[in-house]
Amino acid sequence: MDACLAVDREVDKVLSRFEDMSKSYNVVLQQLIDSLEIIQNDWQNNAIKDENKMSSINDISNLIYKSKEKTQQLAIEHRELHSTVSKVGKAIDRNFVSDFDATCKEDIFDEPKNATLLNYIICQHFYRQGNLDIADELVMESGIVLEPSIREPFAKLKHIKESLINKNIYPALEWAKENRAVLDTQMYPPYPLVKRISSASNLPIRIPYHAKRTKFSGGIMKPRPKTKKIKRMELAKKILQQFYKSSALEFKLHQLAFLSIIQKGVEHQTEAVAYARANFSQFVDKYEKEIQTMMGMLLFIPQGINKSPYSDMVQENMWDEVIELFTRDACTLLGLSFDSLLNVSVNAGCAALPALLNIKHVMTQRKVNNIWKGKDELPIEIDLDVEHRYHSMFACPILRQQSSDTNPPMRLICGHIISKDALHKLGSSTKLKCPYCPMEQSSSEAKHICF
Repeated sequence: MDACLAVDREVDKVLSRFEDMSKSYNVVLQQLIDSLEIIQNDWQNNAIKDENKMSSINDISNLIYKSKEKTQQLAIEHRELHSTVSKVGKAIDRNFVSDFDATCKEDIFDEPKNATLLNYIICQHFYRQGNLDIADELVMESGIVLEPSIREPFAKLKHIKESLINKNIYPALEWAKENRAVLDTQMYPPYPLVKRISSASNLPIRIPYHAKRTKFSGGIMKPRPKTKKIKRMELAKKILQQFYKSSALEFKLHQLAFLSIIQKGVEHQTEAVAYARANFSQFVDKYEKEIQTMMGMLLFIPQGINKSPYSDMVQENMWDEVIELFTRDACTLLGLSFDSLLNVSVNAGCAALPALLNIKHVMTQRKVNNIWKGKDELPIEIDLDVEHRYHSMFACPILRQQSSDTNPPMRLICGHIISKDALHKLGSSTKLKCPYCPMEQSSSEAKHICF
């Protein structure tokens, strides 16, 4: 952030110089132009008498000389401005790293499967965004194989998305109604809320564990009264409903329709009330406060919503939010990830890059570069925040090593879990004895487990 602020300061200096030059020279140049136009009109209309022609010629000469003088001054100041502009580039070079080779593995895409996976993720991103033509071209040029069934659903989604871009909600609303039953079962985590509750209560969010003896109330985990006999799964479901919310797409679309009506003026106030009565009753349980806010907006229709305390409700970006929400819900119904895999990868990389560059600089100074390249892991732990946590981390209790792609966790038939390397070290050609219980088993009976 400090680097961005340093560059911003240099940019502000350049813009300030441009503004000062514009203010000072625009007035002077306009005065010269006006004076020359007056003399030109007088000569064209023969308004100058013979005895005044010599004086007029002298005026023209003076204006030409003055114009050349101001032009030269402007050119000199413009050249001086180049040094100010060049300082922006120097500030960028000084505060940002342009060489990221130190943080990448050069041979990562030498394997065909990695290059194919990258192309597939990029294609999937373009399909999600509705750029079917670009995705099709990339599929053809990269040679990856995609089933027609993968592309077909995105054609309909593209049509709906284009309708939303054109401020037409009805195709999206029809789609939301058709898939209402499925959308109501989709649970999305509000990451800021989860992070706030977790940090405030100092409790790990592990629902199955806390569901045995706790309940969720007002943002705090509290002991469950013994008098209330609630089954563990029912309690866990109630806790999850406090953290996770179902899709709000259909309500947001109706909200957009209502806001579009009231923005038309007083003559459409009755239409807005009728629309609210017909469509908002089904959402009262979930969005009571939002509906109350919209009903309060009806009082300010005569003076204009843009001039009311509710002006923030009718911002242009509300359409972008609904388009993003529709894309997310549609991709979830198609069995795709909550967010674009390409977006997740880029965001995670941007968050991790500063720390990796710093540690690489330290390793270079101490001449221990090979420590990083020796293993398929990072030299330090990087916190990517809660929105990028998808899997639990497993550390083998036998070898005390963190699992990896080459050393994954393995589940024994007794239920205990150890790493693959530990499995090979403990197991013999015939039998393996679990290090935690007396059960004997074969190494081939262990199964790869994913958290």
